[in-house]
Amino acid sequence: MSARLPLVLRQLRRQQPLAGPPRRPGAPCRALGVAGGPEGLLGQRRLQDGPARGSRGRGSRAPPARAAIVRDVIQNSKEVLSLLQEKNPSFKPVLAIIQAGEDNDMQETNQHLAAEVGLDITHICLPPDSGEDEIIDEILKVNEDTRVHGLALQIPENSFSNKVLNALKPEKDVDGVTDINLGKLVRGDAHECFISPVARAVIELLEKSDVDFNGKKILVIGAHGSLEAAVHCLFQRKGSLTMSCRWDVPQLQSKLQEADIVVLGSPKPEDIPLSWIQPGTTILNCSHDASAGKLECGSPQVHPSGLLVQDDVSLLASALRIQNVVSSGRRWLREQQYTRWRLHCLKLQPLSPVPSDIEISRAQTPKAVEVLAKEIGLLADEIEIYGKSKAKVRLSVLERLRDQADGKYVLVAGITPTPLGEGKSTVTVGLVQALTAHLNVNSFACLRQPSQGPTFGVKGGAAGGGYAQVIPMEEFNLHLTGDIHAITAANNLLAAAIDTRILHESTQTDKALYNRLVPLVNGVRAFSTIQLARLKKLAIHKTDPSQLTEEEINRFARLSIDPATITWQRVLDTNDRFLRKITIGQGKAEKGCSRQVQFDIAVASEIMAVLALTNGLSDMKERLGRMVVASDKNGQPVTAEDLGVTGALTVLMKDAIKPNLMQTLEGTPVFVHAGPFANIAHGNSSVLADKIALKLVGEEGFVVTEAGFGADIGMEKFFNIKCRASGLVPNVVVLVATVRALKMHGGGPNVTAGVPLKKEYTEENVQLVADGCCNLQKQIQIAQLFGVPVVVALNVFKTDTRAEIDLVCELAKRAGAFDAVPCYHWSVGGKGSVDLARAVREAANKRSRFQFLYDVQLPIVEKIRTIAQAVYGAKDIELSPEAQSKIDRYTQQGFGNLPICMAKTHLSLSHEPDKKGVPRGFILPISDVRASIGAGFIYPLVGTMSTMPGLPTRPCFYDIDLDTETEQVQGLF
Repeated sequence: MSARLPLVLRQLRRQQPLAGPPRRPGAPCRALGVAGGPEGLLGQRRLQDGPARGSRGRGSRAPPARAAIVRDVIQNSKEVLSLLQEKNPSFKPVLAIIQAGEDNDMQETNQHLAAEVGLDITHICLPPDSGEDEIIDEILKVNEDTRVHGLALQIPENSFSNKVLNALKPEKDVDGVTDINLGKLVRGDAHECFISPVARAVIELLEKSDVDFNGKKILVIGAHGSLEAAVHCLFQRKGSLTMSCRWDVPQLQSKLQEADIVVLGSPKPEDIPLSWIQPGTTILNCSHDASAGKLECGSPQVHPSGLLVQDDVSLLASALRIQNVVSSGRRWLREQQYTRWRLHCLKLQPLSPVPSDIEISRAQTPKAVEVLAKEIGLLADEIEIYGKSKAKVRLSVLERLRDQADGKYVLVAGITPTPLGEGKSTVTVGLVQALTAHLNVNSFACLRQPSQGPTFGVKGGAAGGGYAQVIPMEEFNLHLTGDIHAITAANNLLAAAIDTRILHESTQTDKALYNRLVPLVNGVRAFSTIQLARLKKLAIHKTDPSQLTEEEINRFARLSIDPATITWQRVLDTNDRFLRKITIGQGKAEKGCSRQVQFDIAVASEIMAVLALTNGLSDMKERLGRMVVASDKNGQPVTAEDLGVTGALTVLMKDAIKPNLMQTLEGTPVFVHAGPFANIAHGNSSVLADKIALKLVGEEGFVVTEAGFGADIGMEKFFNIKCRASGLVPNVVVLVATVRALKMHGGGPNVTAGVPLKKEYTEENVQLVADGCCNLQKQIQIAQLFGVPVVVALNVFKTDTRAEIDLVCELAKRAGAFDAVPCYHWSVGGKGSVDLARAVREAANKRSRFQFLYDVQLPIVEKIRTIAQAVYGAKDIELSPEAQSKIDRYTQQGFGNLPICMAKTHLSLSHEPDKKGVPRGFILPISDVRASIGAGFIYPLVGTMSTMPGLPTRPCFYDIDLDTETEQVQGLF
């Protein structure tokens, strides 16, 4: 025990006079925080010390060691907090006190007691004349502040309305004044609520004085509200008879003479003589005169055999309030630990034949997103609601749950797909529906946001399908919360900045350019923050614009971008083949600064990859600033930071960084966040969504995320790029296969989107399936390179036969899969993937021996060769002169230690889309090498990669319409 507490006890005695003139009755200041609750207990003191008597007729006894009682409470609180901090080192409870007025009698004592225990007190000071609404506004703010675990009010008595008191969250109401806490006390559930510290102090002081409560008559005078109710309840539980009255009742003298114990709840009027109280009566003074901020001293004419305790009640009440704050913090920590969600899952009523995706989506009524958020443990101030069924989740939840253990991390990948896709998103959704809705296990799906280009093109949406999809699917597929639009705006702002800078540098002298970059404002030139950063990068250690030399002005003002090296393109979230190659700058005002450029689809922007890989807002800002857009004429990289646009990009992306919360058809949670291309980028949803989900599901829960394309592309990038960025370690890979795709790899006819399947795919053909399982076996081997157990999920179609299904599962197990399970979620929902969920749970219990495929310190060429040979099965690689030149440049510029993101066709393990199965002995050609420095990877191009899709002859938009009566979207799939 530190020396601080005894000092507090001594100071409390010294700072208060033993006697004083009687004071008129005044409106007591009810202070919950600094003193003792709305009961009015601030810094109260002993009127007279004398032999303690518990009741009339009992012999005298020595007064209790009251300082020891306070020491015990504080020591207990300190020990409890110390134990909590052993497992949660960063945890420190906070007591917030909302104060309206200048009554600070016990403030120093409260601070000392809090410091002794190890918690903080924060005072929120309002003007003395603050109204009810102003006080409630502050209460509501503190209610939602997760750093605060106790809330107390120190406001005038006339402000203690029911509306004010019940605005407090019961779990933070450490003075026990809310109806909920009082109700639980009266009902007998004292262990579930907070009890008034003043009432508890009264009882504990009497108990330590060996007062016998049984059958004693207790008179409570001048108290009301929570103090009166709590005192009555606690005394009655001890077997006492209680009664209350005001100071002005006619029968006061007779009541005082009958009482064994008197509790004074407000200052005693001077015309009430203490001689009315019988000798031997125990008196506890819980009153405080707030009008002058001083203590009510009462009259010194007290019978020497009475026990009058005033400062002891106050001090002990303060200690008990601190104890309540620690208890509140303990409850809060317990709630943050893993618990099974009390999730209200939505019931499915599957139909046969299975209706269209949008019909199924529309037939289910989603839960209000705020209800879902509360069910999974998100706080009200951690979500930003968009409509009824979507919400953004603030990154502050990661700070709140930082000591929470992560759940199990599951990646859904696939075999080399047909152009139709094999249902990875559907498997992902079906798996979490099975885990949560049917096995009562916390689980979260983390999916990419789809581009609107394919939605209106040929592929359609990406919300899953059948009875395993995200709802509402039209909101999922269209706009969502505007993240892709934010990326488009940020990307094109940067593109505009590049060409504008080239134009202005080509038409102005150094001095004119410098004067415009650092303009006079009110007669003063000053560098902006980002310009100061550029000066530092250039090793110009000056902050006064007038001090730069001509040579320094030239270096600062001119980026000297080489137009031939610009890699940054404009983007649009629409499939438009006519933007693949265009000419810009043909207007007269552009003064001949024209050049040939292209548009990319918005999700191909490096900003999308940055969003997907960032670990937080500051990290995103740094990554955006590091993005290389071109080289200067000396071959040095030019970045977004050099262009001065980093801050503006961050502003445009400040909301997009927050993951989007939605739900499955069965009401289980889904994060939809980021959607980078799976060829020129890594094709995974965001790191932040995964991290938040892993905290929310808890140690026994599961987060299921998806990698784009086949395991050779999406899974390899997930492990080598995303896991490096996040530091997360996967527990299980779910490898999705279909009989259809296996037949294609076994030599079946070509599969083309929009063309009916040949009979080989709709009739049983066991031999084709057996021959095609080579691709499945190869993908299992790829996953095993990373040391992660594999569960094969066979996505069953209605044309698949039992013989085909059994064969695939058997061959998968022989190839080294932990298990192989047929799945029927598309037709029946989560119920159809329960076996898969059980297999995943069992596999997750195995120890993951996760490892990266290569060391990032290897030369760029060696990293490319490792992927080509170990993953694709290539004999070797072949670099074009352009690719070799780029590799040399990036190495010289210091980017050689970045991971590799191969841009390759997803339709084959090789670079040739028509080579199915497991091609062997091929040479992988690398036509070009590019860099996404902000995202943090080098991406070699294998062949020609289109980053702007085109529309087919009959796009999906022919079928998409809006019912103008109901405003329902039609035709999406």
